Amino acid sequence: MSEPDPRREPEPQEVLHRDGSLRARGATLDGEMHGHWQWFRLDGTPLRSGSFDRGRRIGVWTTYDRAGAPHKETRFGD
Repeated sequence: MSEPDPRREPEPQEVLHRDGSLRARGATLDGEMHGHWQWFRLDGTPLRSGSFDRGRRIGVWTTYDRAGAPHKETRFGD
């Protein structure tokens, strides 16, 4: 298996709900989630956001209530 190329740039990604609305937005690097990602409910309000380091959750992740206000924070990777 070859080593990942450290010069590669993350590729922007969007994932859609069945109705075509935005479900998630972020980037991948070598096929793994990398950098900041955001997930959305069907009505477009934010559901969750956080960051990845080559597929591993890191830092503070925020979960939002149905009105889109921050509800809970969870820390990963420390």
